[in-house]
Amino acid sequence: MILEAAILNVKPGLEFDFEANFKKASKIISSTNGYLSHELHRCIEVEGKYLLLVRWDSLESHTVGFRGSAEYQDWKKLLHDFYDPFPTVEHFQEVEI
Repeated sequence: MILEAAILNVKPGLEFDFEANFKKASKIISSTNGYLSHELHRCIEVEGKYLLLVRWDSLESHTVGFRGSAEYQDWKKLLHDFYDPFPTVEHFQEVEI
């Protein structure tokens, strides 16, 4: 399992619209092959800051499957104009301890 993590900084005053659009975008990502689950968290200390966590069965399910799909274009149209700066996305593997 791969965990995708992104800090999303939403432009001031657009938080309500972003959250509404994210609900729509959730349907898009959740129908992608290799998708397992996702969560969106609003930061308590910093207004307009969110944490997105997405679980994928493999890195390629996200980087090739989702990002290379027509559905990703719909995702972009719904969400990408809200960000400033554009988010950095990182991927993590669980460490067995």
